[in-house]
Amino acid sequence: MNIAEQTLLIKNEAKRIGFDFVGISRAERLDEDAERLERWLSADMHGKMGYMANHFDKRVDPRELVDGAKTVVSLLYNYATDKQQKEGAPKLSKYAFGVDYHFIVKDKLKELFAFIQDEIGEVGGRYFVDSAPVLDRAWAAKSGLGWIGKNSMLINKSRGSFFFIADLIIDLPLLNDNPIKDYCGSCTKCIDACPTDAILPNRQVDGSRCISYLTIELKDEMIPDEFQNKMENWAFGCDICQDVCPWNRFSIQNIEDDFQPKTELLEMGAQEWFDLEKSAFNQLFKKSAVKRTKFEGLMRNLSFLKKAQEDN
Repeated sequence: MNIAEQTLLIKNEAKRIGFDFVGISRAERLDEDAERLERWLSADMHGKMGYMANHFDKRVDPRELVDGAKTVVSLLYNYATDKQQKEGAPKLSKYAFGVDYHFIVKDKLKELFAFIQDEIGEVGGRYFVDSAPVLDRAWAAKSGLGWIGKNSMLINKSRGSFFFIADLIIDLPLLNDNPIKDYCGSCTKCIDACPTDAILPNRQVDGSRCISYLTIELKDEMIPDEFQNKMENWAFGCDICQDVCPWNRFSIQNIEDDFQPKTELLEMGAQEWFDLEKSAFNQLFKKSAVKRTKFEGLMRNLSFLKKAQEDN
């Protein structure tokens, strides 16, 4: 097979496995993104996510992660859903409704990599889904799968932003795709809707003010008081900037069985959340991304929300 045939073969197989979109880029240093990342870190916008400052060279150059890397294959996996929790219940981000995406998407990456090796030959590489210092959104944008919106999310023109991004870094040269233009225009819906002012007008997101950071990444005993009455009832993650994005009117429902929320989760009212015991937490969120907060972390978030309700 020539390069064009190999490229088509890989893209077709990725879509057969279940990935919605596939884009390909030449593995090289991301100079502009490296400068942006350096400015972001220098401004302490990563908060207490110290790991974001680690492995800087690997983060901006895939050849530092994979010897002989020639290509970055970017893949999108849909998690959009119209399922909703009970009115008034503490809210979870849609991505955490079902089984942790790391398990599902990584298995599909493993299958794709095995296929490449079987069909093409001795191809070396590694695959990742939010599990290594890889600027996955930058690579997806570079390969034309979308553009980076004002909320820092990758936005796909035909299907919006409710996607998990995965990467396959290999030592096989393939035909590269081209980036597309930015279609955010003058829209500021995500900036206007963010209750903690985390989305800045200069196309930066202050991660230390993001509700997802405050409810997941921040491990402090308490959420800072300045965010009281600004959480809009989010207990784990936040979808506000995606929910208001006009491009997500094009999203379609995911068909992944493991992403579907349990009925008991959707039917839980506010008091049931506040009364949640550790044994029920372990059962309800078995293999769930919510386990990242641990029981104690979720209880901290719920207490913060409850205090806001009581104060009002």
